[in-house]
Amino acid sequence: MQLFNKAKAIIAIIFLIVINFTTSLAQNNEQFMMGNWLGDIEFQGRKLPLVIRVISIEKDSFVAFMDSPDQGAKDIKVTKLLLRNDSAIIRIKSLGASISGLMSVKDSAIIGVFRQSIFNCPITLKKTDKLPSINRPQEPKPPFPYQITEVMFGNEVDNIELSGTLTVPSGNGKYPVVVMVSGSGPQNRDEEILGHKLFWVIADYLSRHGIAVLRYDDRGVGKSKGNFNEATTLNFSYDAEAAVTYLKTLPTIDTNKIGIIGHSEGGMIAPMVASRNKTVNFIVLMAGPGLTGEEILLRQSILIAQAEGVKEKEINKANKLNKAIYEIVNREPDNTKAASEMRKVYKKSIKRLSKEEKQLAEGQTNVMIQQVTSTWFRYFLKFNPKDYLTKTHCAVLALNGAKDLQVPADEDLNAIEEYLKLAQNKNYTIKKFENLNHLFQTCQTGALSEYSKIEETISPEVLSFMKDWILKVVK
Repeated sequence: MQLFNKAKAIIAIIFLIVINFTTSLAQNNEQFMMGNWLGDIEFQGRKLPLVIRVISIEKDSFVAFMDSPDQGAKDIKVTKLLLRNDSAIIRIKSLGASISGLMSVKDSAIIGVFRQSIFNCPITLKKTDKLPSINRPQEPKPPFPYQITEVMFGNEVDNIELSGTLTVPSGNGKYPVVVMVSGSGPQNRDEEILGHKLFWVIADYLSRHGIAVLRYDDRGVGKSKGNFNEATTLNFSYDAEAAVTYLKTLPTIDTNKIGIIGHSEGGMIAPMVASRNKTVNFIVLMAGPGLTGEEILLRQSILIAQAEGVKEKEINKANKLNKAIYEIVNREPDNTKAASEMRKVYKKSIKRLSKEEKQLAEGQTNVMIQQVTSTWFRYFLKFNPKDYLTKTHCAVLALNGAKDLQVPADEDLNAIEEYLKLAQNKNYTIKKFENLNHLFQTCQTGALSEYSKIEETISPEVLSFMKDWILKVVK
């Protein structure tokens, strides 16, 4: 998370629920509006393509959606579409955004302005038959040489039901298995991020090499029940443990060879489960934190800002502000009192900004305060992996990319190794991969803005290394 406005961070992926709507349009505008509209907005010197899709359901009735291809966001509901003479207004309530402009029949274009909060910029939407496509060559395609089963299992601690997919190698034997645990933010069973289905690619690869895989929707996501927004990392660990318990009941699974692969926050959860449940035979930490939550956030903010070209002076100022905010959150348990203190800190930090910059900062303040006072954030801020890694005695594989800006490789891998030594764990492997980012993609800088542009979902070297290590552990 970043508490400054000149660098952009991706902490969570928005879970979008698509609900159709219909609205009546003037007859003479129907033909003009039907189809796909493509345009760019410019944000922090970067062009971001937006797509508006208008689809006819029946005469004089329409349904419309917005896509943001570079952000991997699709089917965002357009809540209002108004056509008046030669003008068009498109509103997207879930984003607090709108596009308004003049329609040019001659140019097949809508020339206007994109607005979101106090941010606004020009945009020209042009009608097109060719939409931006995202190439993901590693996404699995049939036929699949393994069994695929939709499963449901219960978390008895929190009394919720979770839904997932189990892939088991074909044959009559019992197989080793891994449970996939996702990173922060509401994730589906594929841990789908910016068009990349990381967990689906891993599951396909491992199941083709004799390892069963269970991946599941986070609580409150997809077909899983429960409320994601009310949960902490501790709650998510009970979900993962429920998956382990479920696997013990299956005849196709070797119950002495059950492991967990956790990515990012999932790499926090895996040791939590393994330290208290001896059923877990091994864990794989993919960019799993070794530092405390607060240390991760502070370091992450600096690295991301540097990659985005933010000046050192601005970074230092933002880091000082972040520390002040986190100190308040840690000290003051009452959200109302904490919010009041944070507003004073924010107000002091922006007093020298221009009028326009102050408006932007003030507009972000409430959002930031809501985030840092959430139940999940409060828990994460104080989380210390040491509490669990020092009690983890199963086999451990800790992986990280050298260009990871969200979980810095050297600091975290060193801390993980230190804590495993304190646990007197003799069966662990630490591995840093050069030129890989937080998603384990081969990259140039590791900047978050690269994620969607890289076609590779995960480095084949990482897939092979994980597979070989798991097969060696369960041999």
